[in-house]
Amino acid sequence: MGKIVAVFNQKGGVGKTTTVVNMAACLGAKGKKTLLIDVDPQGNATSGVGIDKSEVEYSTYDMLINSVSARAILTETPFKNLDILPADMNLAGAEIELAGLENRNRILKKAIATLVMEYDFIIIDCPPSLGLLSINALVAADTLVVPLQCEYYALEGLSQLVNTVRAVKKEYNPHLELEGVLFTMYDSRLKLTQQVVDEVNKYFPNKTYKAMIPRSVKVAEAPSFGKPVIYYEKYSKASFAYKKFTDEFLKKQ
Repeated sequence: MGKIVAVFNQKGGVGKTTTVVNMAACLGAKGKKTLLIDVDPQGNATSGVGIDKSEVEYSTYDMLINSVSARAILTETPFKNLDILPADMNLAGAEIELAGLENRNRILKKAIATLVMEYDFIIIDCPPSLGLLSINALVAADTLVVPLQCEYYALEGLSQLVNTVRAVKKEYNPHLELEGVLFTMYDSRLKLTQQVVDEVNKYFPNKTYKAMIPRSVKVAEAPSFGKPVIYYEKYSKASFAYKKFTDEFLKKQ
């Protein structure tokens, strides 16, 4: 069975979608059959792997709300061993519609059950908020990767995130575990950066990745070309960092 990993932080702007796209692409490049699931209404993971959202016939919205099968929306990406369940703008209204449905927290888990056997890894891009879409992702997931920006406000949100995961574990998914914390937008020149790293290492001993994702112009440019950075500029610092992170992730499996 494929391992399901939710990439989640309720704080926006931490490099969550960038991490999803590049983690999934790196896994695929390493020969792992990988499925990316986009349940973020912004749909940036979808466009980040070269899929035009305006041309998507069925999306994760249709899967969650209209009972369209996951297989019907499954889309190949141009990248090695990487498929996607794409998102489109309709997903923006899904939170309200999900609220009226029975078993509303487990709809995603049920919807992807038939695909789990076909992939080595399933990576879910969550919205930057704790709504029903994120809860569905956390209920469906085996583990959780938390991208964390190296700044003070990221530390403030960490205890809230821990409480969220604890509540989901208690109520809906007792098997959910923290896979690890990935530092993003890392700048070794800043004293605050090291302070944040030290503090998080204290908070999560043995749960932080040694690989750290640097601030990078190439990472910012890659989505506009519909490519993960490892395909857009494979010799950039960010590409090497995401490959190193993926190696580290795989070693723990």
